[in-house]
Amino acid sequence: MSYAFVFPGQGSQSVGMLAELSESHSQVKEVFDEASSILNYDLWDVVQKDKEGILNRTDVTQPAMLAAGIAVHRTLLAQTDCIPAFLAGHSLGEYTALVASGVMSLAQGVELVSERGRLMQSAVPAGQGAMAAVLGMEDAQVVAVCDQVEGVVEAVNFNSPGQVVIAGNKAAVEAAIVAATEAGASRVVPLPVSVPSHCSLMKPAAEKLAEKLADMSFNVPSVPVLHNVHFSEAKNGDEIKSLLVQQLYRPVQWVETVKAMKAQGVEALYELGPGKVLMGLNRRIDRKIAVKPVFDMATLEKALVSL
Repeated sequence: MSYAFVFPGQGSQSVGMLAELSESHSQVKEVFDEASSILNYDLWDVVQKDKEGILNRTDVTQPAMLAAGIAVHRTLLAQTDCIPAFLAGHSLGEYTALVASGVMSLAQGVELVSERGRLMQSAVPAGQGAMAAVLGMEDAQVVAVCDQVEGVVEAVNFNSPGQVVIAGNKAAVEAAIVAATEAGASRVVPLPVSVPSHCSLMKPAAEKLAEKLADMSFNVPSVPVLHNVHFSEAKNGDEIKSLLVQQLYRPVQWVETVKAMKAQGVEALYELGPGKVLMGLNRRIDRKIAVKPVFDMATLEKALVSL
């Protein structure tokens, strides 16, 4: 059976995530200890207790989710020598996939996504941007709704058939919510986020991220990674850097990413990291592809049986 490992992005984090897995598998704490040494604060303590209420702040969420995904990945690899056909990640999860593939080290990944979070937050101050999930409309309809609204609002996450996320200036997003509802959306859900990811408002952050990436050296991936921007493999390190920059202000093409993996023979996806967000999306994209989350002892054991 051909399979792929996929990694979730922001929104799947929760206080106490991976606590049970850490009790039996040392890889979890080891990954978080290494991440903490880069960040100069105790990331595991934040994830487990979040006394200061900062886990949902994007510059903290991003390294927390990357560490969580790599912790599950290393725990799984310690139990089996199976190698997936592809790796992919949703938004931030693309960075986790690149670490898992060996393109960048864990230390590089943690440093990079922490900076990415800071750049994103500084590009659009808290309260000035917004995102919302539009349900029950065709992709083209959502794009048309955004086009008719004054101000910056764009379709940014093509998550599954009938679910497209929009992002932009708060007023424009609010106007698009009204317009989408009037145009027949079954539901429009504002998202609790601090920055409007993947829209053109992120271009200033992308320019600064490009400067950060310019000085970094990347390795050849040990497993092919499909990128959010064009749902294909990158040819070299320079293209990977370009795609990571573009990813900040261009849409996440998750539907096409899953379809691309299926077209190349993938029959099952293993979602490595907290939550089941991708499992829900992937089932709506193609029910013929098996989807298995891995985030605790029970799901780990099920995954090991099926691999």
